[in-house]
Amino acid sequence: MDPKVMWMIAGIALIAAGVIGWYLWSRRRSEQLRSRFGPEYDRTVHEAGDVRKAEASLQARAKRVERLQIRPLTPEEASRFSAAWQQVQAQFVDDPKGAITEADRLVGEVMTARGYPVADFDQRVEDISVDHPDVVMNYRAARDIALEHERGHASTEDLRQAMVHYRSLFRDLLADATAREEHVESRTPVAKR
Repeated sequence: MDPKVMWMIAGIALIAAGVIGWYLWSRRRSEQLRSRFGPEYDRTVHEAGDVRKAEASLQARAKRVERLQIRPLTPEEASRFSAAWQQVQAQFVDDPKGAITEADRLVGEVMTARGYPVADFDQRVEDISVDHPDVVMNYRAARDIALEHERGHASTEDLRQAMVHYRSLFRDLLADATAREEHVESRTPVAKR
């Protein structure tokens, strides 16, 4: 066989292998991002209108959060926040509007205690989406209802739904501490009587 033809075939094979490798890497990356971000992946793709832009945005979020000092709550902090949440839920019966304001504030406090920056809501949502992708939609929905409430356009049923959304995020944010406390309790020997 002619050496030129062999070099051409080898070059074509090398290019084809590169294209296939890039395609498989890209597909694997998409699957990993979809798995990690869940419904937030689809939302971001829809918003960006382009899979590559959306995936770049999601990867940038993940890198940003990796640089933050996110930590689980101590059992004492989790207990204190849980008690505060119980008060907010009880407040809802007599003062739904005030309870929504308190729920939003309390979620912000928990996020601050965990190490999430809370200055800008959009950035907060993006940061939360990295570690809590299944409840970030709830946070957005609760915040939208809270804003409607501030404008005087939210019904009591809307406010109840906002509480449900805030509770989902709140529980997810506290889950690490609760799981750690249960693990420690399960390892602590019970005194014999």
